[in-house]
Amino acid sequence: MDPVDVSRLKEGEVNLGTSIMAVSYNGGVVLGADSRTTMGSYIANRVTDKLTHISDRIYCCRSGSAADTQAVADVITYYLDMYGVESESGHVGTEMAANLFSQLVYGNKDRLSAGIIVAGWDKKKGGTVFNVPLGGGVFQQPWAIGGSGSSYIYGYCDSTWQPGWGKEQTLEFVKNALSLAMSRDGSSGGTIRMVDITEEGVTRHFIPGNELPELSAKLV
Repeated sequence: MDPVDVSRLKEGEVNLGTSIMAVSYNGGVVLGADSRTTMGSYIANRVTDKLTHISDRIYCCRSGSAADTQAVADVITYYLDMYGVESESGHVGTEMAANLFSQLVYGNKDRLSAGIIVAGWDKKKGGTVFNVPLGGGVFQQPWAIGGSGSSYIYGYCDSTWQPGWGKEQTLEFVKNALSLAMSRDGSSGGTIRMVDITEEGVTRHFIPGNELPELSAKLV
């Protein structure tokens, strides 16, 4: 992969103070995110779509600088499109996409503010989740959370998630976890967007702000 110089905005930077997550399950993977984009204490956008299509059955969630993360996602999408055209199989795996994100973030770690969760389904590994935090490491995990809201829900996720879940349990888990993070974190809010990726295809889910589950009431 050729080196790419991506410079971040220094003043007036729009930040994805955010709550993002991805969870693998038996047969697929679910990604989810809130929709609030902040600029300091100012809410720049209440309905941002932070679930970014990268390749066939591969998406990413973005946290950090909105400009940085979008630029990184655009570059990786370009590389994967070129690989799909030039390779005989045309098949792009989720692990390949995550490693490309890692190379780009690590190579520009002094200039970027970008935390990425890459998740998708491929024929080789099924549904997989890779966390690419600030600095450019890459870690495969059954579930990953990120953004400013993640610090509020580590305990909930650790105690609630169970291996062997199916689609509906995973969707409910992601919805509840994000709703809890949004209720605690001032930089997260708006609506919840989720994407479910399986061998059959990609399904989008949208939960408006007035229909978020009140998880704190359920825990009393």
